[in-house]
Amino acid sequence: MNSAIQQPARVSRREFVSRLLRDLPDALVVTGLGSAAYDAFAAGDRDRNYYLWGAMGGAVPLGLGLALAQRDKPVVVLTGDGEQLMGIGSLATVAAKQPKNLTIVVLDNGHFGETGMQRSHSSLGTDLVAVARGFGIADAFAAHSLDGSAEIRQRIEARAGVVFAQVFIEADEPPRTLPPRDGPYIKNRFRAALGLRPF
Repeated sequence: MNSAIQQPARVSRREFVSRLLRDLPDALVVTGLGSAAYDAFAAGDRDRNYYLWGAMGGAVPLGLGLALAQRDKPVVVLTGDGEQLMGIGSLATVAAKQPKNLTIVVLDNGHFGETGMQRSHSSLGTDLVAVARGFGIADAFAAHSLDGSAEIRQRIEARAGVVFAQVFIEADEPPRTLPPRDGPYIKNRFRAALGLRPF
């Protein structure tokens, strides 16, 4: 394995997520565990955010189910490279179902941030855009600057198909801003935002 792989330009994770969510006020947002949830919460808590806790690899499957159930609403999955790698097979199901309202945004710092900053496969040569395309997600691209948030928004508005964006972010750890950890509360608040009764 070549440890001297050329590393891409990277952006501030907090600034990117803040800009993205500001431009998508009506999106249903599913976050992966850890930093993706912290970033979304830091950008401003809202009842259409569904924060996952302790569900490594579960963000994309949950987002897919939500997109299929709420086809008239944009669904954005915000997750990290470590979690996406853990649930990589879910991309095959996304490609098979092809919901036009689903966007997957992978915040890629090349590390497993929640377990000690060990290097992830994306910093060791795995190209997540190529992987997504290999599964059958045609609209897969990499973002290396803050302008990537506008590109994601434009693709969401086009509603032409599933969007997969690998956003290269800095490998830092901003101060943690923790969203609610009460699962039933998050679920019921989210359901209420969709006009559904709690259960």
